[in-house]
Amino acid sequence: MSAKRAHAHARRVAPKPPPDEAFVRAASLFRAVGDVARLRLLHVLARDEWCVSELAAQTGTKLSTLSQQLRLLYSERIVERRRDGKHIYYRLADDHVRELVGAALEHAEH
Repeated sequence: MSAKRAHAHARRVAPKPPPDEAFVRAASLFRAVGDVARLRLLHVLARDEWCVSELAAQTGTKLSTLSQQLRLLYSERIVERRRDGKHIYYRLADDHVRELVGAALEHAEH
């Protein structure tokens, strides 16, 4: 390596990393979405808000399994929920989640 090149590397400074808590939270988020069934569920939720029975019909998932998946995604703040009478509706928590899911699937297709 030339002296000029070595000098250029010596001046580089990595950006200040986020706090450790952000890395822990991000890793937890990736674990939560790192399951094919949950990722498919998020893909459906990326388009609209759905009640649990609609999600079960759309994804072909048993209600008990779907409830477990949604509970995990809710606890990780990936989805939000609202109650309307006897129905509970789920949607993605924000556009960051929508972008994350979309980018992951787009990247996987290439």
